Amino acid sequence: MTDTDRSGAPSSAPAQKQQFELGTGPGRVLVWFYGVFTVAAASRSVVQMIVDFGRAPLAYVLSAVAAVVYGFITYSLVRGGEKARRAAALVCCAAELAGVLVVGTWTLVSPSAFPDATVWSDFGMGYLFIPVILPVTGMIWLRRARRA
Repeated sequence: MTDTDRSGAPSSAPAQKQQFELGTGPGRVLVWFYGVFTVAAASRSVVQMIVDFGRAPLAYVLSAVAAVVYGFITYSLVRGGEKARRAAALVCCAAELAGVLVVGTWTLVSPSAFPDATVWSDFGMGYLFIPVILPVTGMIWLRRARRA
């Protein structure tokens, strides 16, 4: 018997089922990937902007935008409250997917606009298509966690 059981307070087990499980399974993997992509996109964009911003400013700025989106999703998943986590992460995942689809299409239709690649170029081909898979996976996981 635990201290909680002895005090007569109701068990928190049912409440824990309704919360996001970020410490195990898909939640941990999702947060890990978003954290890695935050660092990767931020590092890439900072280096590119410092070294040769004039070469492809649009591509480098879009990589920086991707880093901000990834960072906000990571923060929302890890630090936000339950409602903030769901709403912010879901909205950001949808915005990320829209960005990947728009930039991915744009890089295929008008490659001359992107003399250098972004994180989202060619739907994230340079990153093994993880940038297009990640928001879809995130939205599916967030919807399943909400129903649980």
